[in-house]
Amino acid sequence: MTSASTPQPLWSPGPERIAAARITAFQAWAAERFGAPAAGGYPALHRWSVDELDIFWQAVAEWFDVRFTTPYESVLADRAMPGARWFTGATLNYAEHALRAAEDPARADEAALLHVDETHEAVPVTWAELRRQVGALSAELRALGVRPGDRVSGYLPNIPEAVTALLATAAVGAVWTSCAPDFGARSVLDRFQQVEPVVLFTVDGYRYGGKEHDRRDTVAELRAELPSLRAVVHIPLLGTDAPEGTLAWSDLTAATTEPVFEAVPFDHPLWVLYSSGTTGLPKAIVQSQGGILLEHLKQLGLHCDLGPEDRFFWYTSTGWMMWNFLVSGLLTGTTVVLYDGSPGYPDTGAQWRIAERTKATLYGTSAAYVMACRKAEVHPGRDFDLSAVKCVATTGSPLPPDGFRWLHDEVAEDLWIASVSGGTDVCSCFAGAVPTLPVHIGELQAACLGTDLQAWDPSGKPLVGEVGELVVTNPMPSMPIHFWNDPDGSRYRDSYFEMFPGVWRHGDWITITDHGSVVIHGRSDSTLNRQGVRMGSADIYEAVERLPEIKESLVIGLEEPNGGYWMPLFVHLAPGATLDDDLRARVKTTIREQLSPRHVPDEIIEVPAIPHTLTGKRIEVPVKRLLQGTPLAKAVNAGSVDNLDLLPFYEELGRTRAQG
Repeated sequence: MTSASTPQPLWSPGPERIAAARITAFQAWAAERFGAPAAGGYPALHRWSVDELDIFWQAVAEWFDVRFTTPYESVLADRAMPGARWFTGATLNYAEHALRAAEDPARADEAALLHVDETHEAVPVTWAELRRQVGALSAELRALGVRPGDRVSGYLPNIPEAVTALLATAAVGAVWTSCAPDFGARSVLDRFQQVEPVVLFTVDGYRYGGKEHDRRDTVAELRAELPSLRAVVHIPLLGTDAPEGTLAWSDLTAATTEPVFEAVPFDHPLWVLYSSGTTGLPKAIVQSQGGILLEHLKQLGLHCDLGPEDRFFWYTSTGWMMWNFLVSGLLTGTTVVLYDGSPGYPDTGAQWRIAERTKATLYGTSAAYVMACRKAEVHPGRDFDLSAVKCVATTGSPLPPDGFRWLHDEVAEDLWIASVSGGTDVCSCFAGAVPTLPVHIGELQAACLGTDLQAWDPSGKPLVGEVGELVVTNPMPSMPIHFWNDPDGSRYRDSYFEMFPGVWRHGDWITITDHGSVVIHGRSDSTLNRQGVRMGSADIYEAVERLPEIKESLVIGLEEPNGGYWMPLFVHLAPGATLDDDLRARVKTTIREQLSPRHVPDEIIEVPAIPHTLTGKRIEVPVKRLLQGTPLAKAVNAGSVDNLDLLPFYEELGRTRAQG
């Protein structure tokens, strides 16, 4: 829908680009085959995809020639959320689809993966070689007794071995889970101990920012604290020998073995991702082989317009859902670029150099990186050959208007800018890239196909042109099948369905414009989302409050209008303690080493006490609103706070920051 007030777009696709887009061909085919609207472009296709949800997903499965080992009985047997039942009776295997391009003799020797480290030299892994390694490793996993449903874990950087291990795990029907090696032992154990892995793939260390980081002590701690492990596989990234009692990666991947793909039910677990809530351990989110397969085929093959001639790069680590999403580029026969290293080494322009060297056609990064390049006065279009880049996509936080302008001015004028937003919880996007629609400054192009995205007020009324809660009113195949160790589903329901029963409430504030685009305003809850890696405040409190000087703490993460992210830590000190440089340094070191270097606070601020609800919970969201400039009377329900006198401090700080 357009209106007289629709602003001028920053960029519009030309007729040739629209005609060549895969989504255009899909719409014409679905019109002929399934009664989708032939006219009306993307808005009409989207309306049909949510009105005729089961027919739409059947069309996706047929368009991408999904191989069902056992055919399905019905597409959507139950629409309830949570608990929707997709493609009942069907069996398939995700890894088989990820390696399909290797079956084509013309493509066997082409690159499936391009591995790039901080030297910025790209090393290819061919489709044939990737398939051979997956065949060898999956046979070894079976020999180790790994069976469908067993968990296999990786403490790995973004390297080809991680992709091979994921695909071999999926081929066996086991369940993959991974953490990046910059995570400290406590963070990893809080995740892996929940799922009790039987195999651990690990490196001896990693390289970042021109330095080597030895992780052998951390790995030893993981091995000691994970009694479920039957085998540990050593990948010598820094060249060390395999420790006693571990298996060498090279031994497990040496054979030439035809892969065997276990046919598993559509809703069989594929992987476990972790998304931190505000209390307790990280949520261990389980997504299904079939659900991820279909959702990622739709997202990558239609929305991102990826195919066999493309090269897909996204800056990510294995601890973020974008890594899983990146690996799924293989499903569309696309060459996937794996970069392992610092995003800004040896200089801020490093990622653009990688795009040039790998001839990336879809280049994915974070909004924070775009804004850092703008600040550092990087000139990508002038200094690098980016002629292959068709699309620059960003996620992790909203891309500010200045970021859109900078990409348009400094990369290319004829550039499709796809700001996308989704979540670990669905390992996909709710809104973002559409190759046939214009791009407006500061806006995501549209809600994604099959996703009935709405903005709701607190009473559940849909809003247009006003800020509301991001909700999805229909099921998506990649929604979690369950959380690990949540037998009655109560934690799952509380996470998404407490505010609006039967409707997914994600925890973001959004505006849906009158021309169908989407504006993201950041989290409506208190999850810390820094550089796309989410962590619960509870993780921070547990680590910081082990220090005897810290009586209690409060951490807030704020998305800033300029694209930055401000994360202060407020501390209530124990009697006699002083917040000096030494204590500040120990707080930061504690968080860096035990949790993640991404979540070290920007400032540590002493306060006389921490405000709570009457039931004793720290009040994070109201404090976040105060720091964003919301007046006290609107930000807080006064009757629910234990000590109202503590709050004007945060209101004043918010006012000062807004003025400064």
